Amino acid sequence: MTTVLAAKGLNKRFDDLVAVDGVSFEIAEGETFGLLGPNGAGKTTSISMVAGLLEPDSGTVHVGGTAIRTSSTDGRAEIGLVPQELAIYPDLTGAENLKFFGRLYDMAGDELERRVGEVLEVIGLSDRKDDLTREYSGGMQRRLNIGIGLLHRPRLLILDEPTVGVDPQSRNSILESVENLSGQGIAVLYTTHYMEEAERLCDRVAIIDEGVIQAEGTRRELVSLVGEKDRIRVTMTGDVEEVARIASELPNVHEASVSDSGVDVLAAEASTLLPELLSRVSAAGANVTGVAVFEPNLEAVFLHLTGKALRD
Repeated sequence: MTTVLAAKGLNKRFDDLVAVDGVSFEIAEGETFGLLGPNGAGKTTSISMVAGLLEPDSGTVHVGGTAIRTSSTDGRAEIGLVPQELAIYPDLTGAENLKFFGRLYDMAGDELERRVGEVLEVIGLSDRKDDLTREYSGGMQRRLNIGIGLLHRPRLLILDEPTVGVDPQSRNSILESVENLSGQGIAVLYTTHYMEEAERLCDRVAIIDEGVIQAEGTRRELVSLVGEKDRIRVTMTGDVEEVARIASELPNVHEASVSDSGVDVLAAEASTLLPELLSRVSAAGANVTGVAVFEPNLEAVFLHLTGKALRD
């Protein structure tokens, strides 16, 4: 896939505070890349350098092959930035906000009208486009903020903690909007301190703490760092001791034990093991009444790598 963003060796110090220390990552076209870490980890400083708002002490940023610097506007049109703070005008309607920002990107006429309509559809605000944005809920304002970042069709969209302070329903709407972006070929850089958002949205995640990327990879690759396994809980009636013995002999099973209502199986890959496991359970004459799979998560990885919980 085509690389849209390449950040290499970014460093930033504020007096005695090292805010970002040697941060490097790349994002491909159509990929959602997450920076996961607690408040103060260096996420916002990193994306400020990527967006050309803050000059790194050292390191480089290229978007679409163009170097991004604070001293130049080159490559800026390839970037859409959605900051934590709302950047909308409360006395304008949703459509008027989008048209205003569109003109800043030299969009006009039919092209601007058409694009405003498209973006309103993407963010789910078509039916509220003529309402003043001060009348919008917090979640709607956040979605409009995302729409402004999308308006000029950027190759890279940067979202800095876009769900902070919104209600659960609005949060889900925002996440659904972000999920649709990769299908449009947009590279998305998503910062969050919510583990569940990173797991839901991101193709790859970089865990960042104290300005340093501690690890990077897919969810499965990161989880493998701590050696955690999937846990399968099979609720059943029948000879649970025999089922536990049978399960323990299957490939990639690390442990099988009797639980209150059946058998718990600890395995490397639940998805590949499950069909064979259920076949063996049935052959043993047991009656399966339920199956649940519990996968290890990024919270455990963060704790393993940093020695603290994600929200500390």
